[in-house]
Amino acid sequence: MRNTTANDDVFRLIATERRRAADMFASLNNDQWQVRSLCSEWTVQDVAGHLIGPFCGSLLKFVIGGILEGSFHRYSSRMSHQLGERPPSELVAILRANADSRYAPPGTGPAAALTDLAVHTRDVARPLGLATTASPDAWWQVLEFLTSPRAARGFTRRGSVAGIRLSATDQEWSHGEGQEVRGPSEALALAIAGRDVALADLSGAGLPVLAARVTAPKA
Repeated sequence: MRNTTANDDVFRLIATERRRAADMFASLNNDQWQVRSLCSEWTVQDVAGHLIGPFCGSLLKFVIGGILEGSFHRYSSRMSHQLGERPPSELVAILRANADSRYAPPGTGPAAALTDLAVHTRDVARPLGLATTASPDAWWQVLEFLTSPRAARGFTRRGSVAGIRLSATDQEWSHGEGQEVRGPSEALALAIAGRDVALADLSGAGLPVLAARVTAPKA
């Protein structure tokens, strides 16, 4: 089992994945930009707006906006729609120009930024039938983050992987004890992050438990 990499290495992974995402967005036609992503409230263009959000406003503005809106989630969603209204070429250019940014969400660190990027890239690529996905090293870091307590701050449901053993079939990664859920790193990460479409790519005695947790209505 490898060790979690230092922040500098995570930021290098982020830079690679931002450029990969930018290349994917740049390849899309007008119709593809309007396809509904795995985030049901967002189109592909809205997801791109979300990904450039950290480079189009300050943390202070986000905090104030979330307070005034009464919900950071609602404010983030509204801003993603607003930023997504920019021309696709501008969205791609902003994402590519900031590939090397060392922005990290307060309290969660760069692994959270990598997770947001890797998961949202698949939120776009999967409905479009594209193979674009993060590297195995990136997915390893994403899985480490998603199974940590920090991920409960907006990425996962608290306790969603408790009492389950998760095992990647495409690289050396595992977490937890109990009935096993196994499958590709990407599918494990997407399922833990609440994308129930990825459950079909997983197997094991623990799968019904995980499925019930990630598909349960939010309180």
